[in-house]
Amino acid sequence: MKICVCGKGGSGKSTVVALLAVGLRKRGRRVLVLDSDESNAGLYWMLGFAAPPLPLMELAGGRKYVQRALRGGPAEESVDEERPVLARDAFRVGDLPGAHVRWADGVGLVSIGKIHQALEGCACPMGVLSREFLKRLQTDNEVVVVDMEAGVEHFGRGVETSVDDVLVVVEPSLESVHLAERIRELATGAGAKFAGAVLNKVNGKQVERQLTDALNRRGIPVVSTLPFRQEILLAGLEGRPLDAAPVKREAEMLLDSVLAVATPAEGN
Repeated sequence: MKICVCGKGGSGKSTVVALLAVGLRKRGRRVLVLDSDESNAGLYWMLGFAAPPLPLMELAGGRKYVQRALRGGPAEESVDEERPVLARDAFRVGDLPGAHVRWADGVGLVSIGKIHQALEGCACPMGVLSREFLKRLQTDNEVVVVDMEAGVEHFGRGVETSVDDVLVVVEPSLESVHLAERIRELATGAGAKFAGAVLNKVNGKQVERQLTDALNRRGIPVVSTLPFRQEILLAGLEGRPLDAAPVKREAEMLLDSVLAVATPAEGN
C-alpha cells in the first residue's frame, strides 16, 4: 500500500511519517519512506539516518532533464529492463542504485530532492518525479509512506493519483482545519481515497473535542490523536532521531487506526 501524509507546514507531517514507519517495521512490515517535501530537510535524522540518500533528482540528471529521464528512449528500441530505472514502465525498490536508497532496520528512505539555492526555479519537476516514481514503483509487500510538501500544490501535479490513501495532519489552528477541508476536496476530486485526519500537538481534551467537532462539521473523520510532548519538540530542535516512547500508546493507536482505514495493495 502507498500512503501519503499531507498538511500545513509545521503541523507535524514528518513526525507522523516517522511514527508510522517505525511502528510498521516493529510489526514486521518492510517500509519505504519517500521524502517528497522539497523544503523540510529533517526527515532523515528523525528516522535515525546519519545522512540522506542521494536525491532521485540527481538520478534523473537534474531538474532540467526530468521529463527526458522519465521517457527514456522509444519503447520499441529496448525492453523495459534495459532502460534507465526511472524510464521504465515499472520498477522495484531493489532496482534503484544503492546510493539513492538508504536502509536501516528494515526502513528504507528515498528522497526526491530539495531546493538548495535562490532562483532555482519552481518545484514542478519534483512533483512530476514524485508522481511518476510512485506510479511506476511496484511493491513487494512494502508499505510506502510519503512525506508530502506542505500545502496543496502537489495536488495540481497529480501526485495523489499514484497513491492508495491520503492522510492529513491537523494541528490546533483554524488554518490547519481549513487546509484539511481543502485537501479532502482535492483528494476526492483526484480520485484518491481520503482516509481522514490525524490530530497532532493536541494539549488537552478540550482542544481535541473542538478540533474533532470542527473537522466533523466539514465531513472529515478523525483517525487518531497525538498529544503535544516537549520531548518530541526538543528532539526535532536538536536534530535527534524521533523517540516514540513519550507517545507510545498513542502511536500504537495511530498505527491501528491507519491500518484499519488504509487500502491494502494488491497481493498484500
